[in-house]
Amino acid sequence: MNHLRQRFGTSQLRASTQRLGNAALPLALRSRAEQTEPAARDPHARDGKLARLEAALIISDEPLAARKLAEVAGLADATAARALIERLQNLYDADGSAFQVEEIAGGYQLLTRTHYHTWLARLKRTGHELRLTPTAIETLAVIAYKQPIMRAEVEKVRGVACGDIVRQLMEKGLVRVAGRHDSLGRPQVYGTTKKFLQLFGLNTLKDLPEVESLRPPQS
Repeated sequence: MNHLRQRFGTSQLRASTQRLGNAALPLALRSRAEQTEPAARDPHARDGKLARLEAALIISDEPLAARKLAEVAGLADATAARALIERLQNLYDADGSAFQVEEIAGGYQLLTRTHYHTWLARLKRTGHELRLTPTAIETLAVIAYKQPIMRAEVEKVRGVACGDIVRQLMEKGLVRVAGRHDSLGRPQVYGTTKKFLQLFGLNTLKDLPEVESLRPPQS
């Protein structure tokens, strides 16, 4: 399990904060606000649609689907939203910005770049980071790679009872009941959650590293 621990033990959940959203403007005022959006004069400036999309990403604590971004930014469809996301990311790259837009858990989220994590962790320790014990990490790894999986199968892989650990992972929002097995008694089967994808920076489960790549190189 060491190779799984190395993979899963380095990630931490981004601190979650509560932000107050902007109340929706009445239609008359909304149209006036759109008409008075500042015109872009600089190559790196944002026009109205791009600014609204960026604002939505900044205020959200959760990944936003392209369709939702299109809705809040007044765009034609999800394709238009994805085009603006790519444009925004190019601006961040050109500026050398500390931010980037990442595709995570089926949506898009504005995050700081990875190499700033250590410095930011020293700057402000919020106490909201999710920490997992080695035992929990190993159990979570088994569920992630073999889901949907019965608890008995998890215990067979790990060689120890895992009931309490699975329950803790469910309380942390990383594991969920994904259905029932067809075997006698129809025991529950478990899978990972959207929060799991966010925690480890994955867009889908297909982004999990291949097991072969996790094995230590042979000498």
